[in-house]
Parts: sequence; structure tokens; C-alpha cells
Amino acid sequence: MCDVSGKTRLWYSVVGRSFYHDTMSRAGELGDGVMYWKGFYQSLRPTQLGLSLNIDVSAKAFYEPIEVTDFIFKNFNVRYNSTPLDDHVRVQEKFKRVKVTCRHLDDTMLFKVFGVSTEPLNNLMFDLDGNTISVVTYFQDKYEIQLEYVTWPALQVGSATKPIYLPIEVCRIVERQRCCKKLNQRQVTNLLRETCQRPYEREETIRQIFRQNNYNDQNLVRDFGINVANDMTLINARVLPPPLLLYHDTGNEATANPQLGQWNMINKKMINGGHVKSWTCVNFSHENPNIHNRFCDELVNMCISRGMVGLSKPPVIPSRAWPANEIEEALKYVHDQCNMILGNKQLQLLIVILPDFSGSYGTIKRVCETELGIVSQCCRPKHAAKLNNKQYLENLSLKINTKVGGRNTVLSDALNKRIPFVSDVDDNLWCGFTHPKPEDYSSPSIAAVVASMDWPEVTKYRALVSAQQHTEEIIQDLYKVTTDDKGSIVHGGMIRDHLIAFSRSTGAKPHRIIFYRDGVSDGQFNRVLLYEMDAIRKACSSLEEEYLPRVTFVAIQKRCHTRLFPADYNDRNSMDKSGNILPGTVVDTHICHPTQFDFYLKSHAGIQGTSRPAHYHVLFDENNFTADALQVLTNNLCYTYARCTKSVSIVPPAYYAHLAAIRARCYIGVAVDEEETDVGPRTYQPLQVINGNLKDVMFYV
Repeated sequence: MCDVSGKTRLWYSVVGRSFYHDTMSRAGELGDGVMYWKGFYQSLRPTQLGLSLNIDVSAKAFYEPIEVTDFIFKNFNVRYNSTPLDDHVRVQEKFKRVKVTCRHLDDTMLFKVFGVSTEPLNNLMFDLDGNTISVVTYFQDKYEIQLEYVTWPALQVGSATKPIYLPIEVCRIVERQRCCKKLNQRQVTNLLRETCQRPYEREETIRQIFRQNNYNDQNLVRDFGINVANDMTLINARVLPPPLLLYHDTGNEATANPQLGQWNMINKKMINGGHVKSWTCVNFSHENPNIHNRFCDELVNMCISRGMVGLSKPPVIPSRAWPANEIEEALKYVHDQCNMILGNKQLQLLIVILPDFSGSYGTIKRVCETELGIVSQCCRPKHAAKLNNKQYLENLSLKINTKVGGRNTVLSDALNKRIPFVSDVDDNLWCGFTHPKPEDYSSPSIAAVVASMDWPEVTKYRALVSAQQHTEEIIQDLYKVTTDDKGSIVHGGMIRDHLIAFSRSTGAKPHRIIFYRDGVSDGQFNRVLLYEMDAIRKACSSLEEEYLPRVTFVAIQKRCHTRLFPADYNDRNSMDKSGNILPGTVVDTHICHPTQFDFYLKSHAGIQGTSRPAHYHVLFDENNFTADALQVLTNNLCYTYARCTKSVSIVPPAYYAHLAAIRARCYIGVAVDEEETDVGPRTYQPLQVINGNLKDVMFYV
């Protein structure tokens, strides 16, 4: 289908056995007691070339190996040992599951922190040989250590039933201990700035690692009679052409031909502009209390110029500023006032200018989307305050149009039904699954499933989310059976719900279903396929006994260590502006599985650093896709992502599922009893249900 566009060097990476080499070294600080170490990833796996070695550069966040007291001085507002350490919840969040050693014990003894004491150290007592003794006295008598930080809590390293308390001042954070918690924005920014490498720099770093390790002289390699090639593997790659995109024919340009994975909206109008009948704005910015009127005028003008309808009307109630500590009260007041004016009709769009500090976004989304049923668009005050920020306003207009039911653009081949293996029958359903890694050890896992609700455009995706056990990798609520009060069987689950919604939207059940499943490692393929395909089949048959649509199930691995480099950095036609290989590059030979159906696709344009291709693995295919057809289809879908005028790194169904799962995490805020001072294991509220007004719209983009 596409010509070979040249050769691409690949030091291919695989998801498999990996480890950090002994040469891993401390590289720099990220802030808040976290640092990063540089090392490299290496693994072996069978490919079409035979047994192949993969090497890649890697950097991970680690805890800074310092005394716990020094950590507190650096990261808490504490200056002296007499200063009380009252923020027990924050102390626990910082140290939970962190391993420490104690200076009064052997360094080989490691303790994992599970919490902190609710009482200060000088109030902690325990039984010793039938006598009650304080921790302070025990350390004085047993180890001749005079504890100084007696007003601080102790670290709990025992269980909840048999707690063991260690004074903070005798503890030290263990070296080379990975930080698995979510990094804050400052730490992420620092990590990206320090580790970002252009492709030619990363390639040279990998070559240096190879030379330093001198694999062919290692005993293990010689014993097995293996010889490791001295250069990267040179492979053939194809570059798929970008698709033709359609816009509304009332604009000066009704089509777009992406170049290097991107295009713009100049002289174009959205192919289906959304109709906003009612809207208003609230402003929580203290530093910019008067920007809402001017900002809303500019945003409304941008939306209208791009083809949206109705926003020219004045807001239902005048836009106004609110104190940032009254977010929930303000949102509910606006909702009630608008309902009174609209005659109990729903406010269609709420524009929210966020507070100047972080941390309020989740609250706003939770209230709007689970309690009030309002589509909201949040804006950062620093961007809203800028004059003539056209690019920002245009990006907001794309998101708003999608949220209120419009379409920004569609594939020409989709609208004209020219997609091989897809357009031959009507009513195809596209689904995206994801099961992202929870951000902390006590939070539930969020699974999300999105499904297309329009045909043949395939641009509107309905989302459902579900909470499940933290360690569970399989999506549990795809299909479920319960009984009602009368003992009758009730069929349910996310797949069944989506099938019913699709039938209601298009007038027919789908004849073909294509699933893109994110978050699956090689070792989970069989289990995921066995359980989730069974759930899909049962969901279909629960609607109609003989209903068996043809299914294609594709796993996506977007965090693989595969890296593709241009064969010639002097050939500007073989790379994008960042020095990465061209968008649309596909590799399906040499480095792929010797017998299975998989391919690597780099569908997006690189911005900075070395771009990472996605690894697509077809686990099940009743539609009998050819490699060309599925690769072109997947690449073309990456140009339909609604939030920007760029192709994205993975197909939108999987991307949208990820966004929906992230949004759902806002709905399970920490359950805190105001009268409770106990800072034991963190508990979460049950996942709140998305308001019925929003279930069929893309509120999560």
C-alpha cells in the first residue's frame, strides 16, 4: 500500500526482562526530597532476526538518601526541633511505603514505613516485660540515645494491630529507593528538562553504553556461544501518508492536508459546529478578578469564527468573580440560578477561570460532572489574562465544540466510506479500554471504556468508568450479571451499556467491533484476551442470543523502550523538525514477533527529545485485517484527536479512555472525617456516578 521510504536504524527495545545496570548513577535533584538516577534498560527477546538485545537509556525518580530529620527540614515549614510537626497527613503521604534504616541498629535491617503516630513521641508508651515505659525512656536506657525531637510523631513500621514506632531522628532513607508516587508538576518539569535528549544524542549515548559493557568479552556471552553485533540493526521502514481531513464547506478551506503530523485551523470551520443555547462564566482568580468579561468576549468570538452557534447570546446570568475558598458554593449557586431562569432546563456550558493556586481542578470537575450535570471548560488565569492569545483560544474552542456535541473534523475516507475492511458494512463500533496504574498504593484502580457513537464519522466517543481493586489488572465491569429484588437476572456492564447506547444513537447494533486495549504487558496478553473477550461475547449475546459481531482486539504498549533513529541525519527529508523519524513510520518486520501479528507505529510529530513509537499487538482478529489495512487505519485515526490539530501518539479511542480514567480519579477524593485525627491508611470515597446529563457527551476531553 505504501512504498518503502528509506531505511531506519533501530536499537529496538522490547517489553521484557529488564534491569538497571550497576553503572546506574545519581544524576540530579528534582525537588521535595526526590532525585533522579540515570541508568540503562536492557532485555532479550525472540524476534524475526532471532535472539535480539535491546538497550535504551532510562532515568527514574528516587528518594534522596538523607536523614529523615533533614528531609523534614527541607520539605516542611519546620526550622527547629521544638517546632511541632502538626501536618501528620502530609508527613504520612511523604513517608508511606518508604524504607528506612536506623542508626542504632545494623544497616542491613530495613523497615518499611506504613504511617505515623497520632501522638507525639513523648506521649508514646508501650509494655516491656509487664511494665509500661515511654519510647523516650526506652531509647535512653537501651541505646543511650537522648531523643531531641520528642514533640514530633514517630514513624510506624509495624502493622495496625502490632504497631512498632521509630523516632524520626534515628531514621535514614534507604539509598537507591525508587519513588513510585506521582511526581508533582515541578518535579516532572525538572526531570524532563534534565533527561530530554535529541535523537542523535540518545543514539550516541546508547552506543557509549554498548562500548562500555563490551558484551562479547563477558563470560556469560562466551559460555552460550553468542556474539553480539557491534552496530545497531538497520531495518526497512515505511512512512504512511497522512489522511485527508474534511472541514465545513462554508470556510475558505474545506480540507486539510497535514504536513509532518500537523495542520492549522486558518480559514477553516469545524465540520459540525456545536449549538450552545445557554452558558455563563465564573472567575476564581484573586489576582485577575476582572478578566472574565473580556476573556469571555474573546473566547466567544473565536468559537463563532470557527463555526459554533448560539454563544453570541449573553450569559444566562452575568459572569462574576468568586472567592477561591467558595468553589462548591459558587458552582451550586450558579446552577440553581440558571435553572430558575431557564425554567429547569440545564445550563449547557460553564466557563471556569481557575484559582491562582493549584489543587481545585478536581473539585470543580467532580461537582460539575457528578452532582450538577454541567459541561465545564476550565481556563488557567495566566492564559486568560493574556491579550490576543489566539492559539490558546483556538484550542479551547476545539475542546468546547467537542464537549457540546460538535465535530471538529472527520476523515475524508470515513465520510465517503472508503476504509478497507471497515466501510464494507455499516455500523461499526470502535472502543478504547485502559487500566492506568494507580498513583498511590491505597487508591482504587480506575478502568475506563469509551465507544464511538456515530457512523461513519467515528468522532464522538461515550465514556464509562469503573473502580476496582488496586492490584486487579483485568477490567472487571465489562459484563456483569446481578439479580433484582424479585430474583430475576439483570444483565449489565460497560460493554453492554455502550452497545445499547450505540443502537440508540445510530438505529442499529454494530456489525463489527474494533477494540484498542491499553495498559497490557506481554505476560498479560493471554489472561486479558481470555477474560475480556469472554465478557464482550456475553455482553453481545445478552442483547440477542444469536448476536455475534466480528471482533478485532488490539493491545497497545505505549511505554515500550523501542527507539527508531534516522539512517542519515543529513537527510532532512527523512526526519521531522525535531530530528525524529517522520510521522507515520511503520515497522512490521525484523524486530517484531516471529509468528504473531504486531507492528510499531510512530504516528505523531516529535516536539522535543526522542519520540517513542507505540507497539500494536493484534491478539484476536475475526475481521481478517491485512497488515496494510490495519496499519493505515490506525495511523489515520491518530489524526482525529479532538483536542488539537496534530496527530497523536496512540489511537484516540485509547487516548480518550485514558482521559476518562484520569477524570474519574477526581471523583474519588480522600474521605476525611473532620473530627478524626487518626492518620492511618488513606481511605477513598466510592467512585461517584457521572450525572446522566453528561453520559452521552465527551465531557472528559
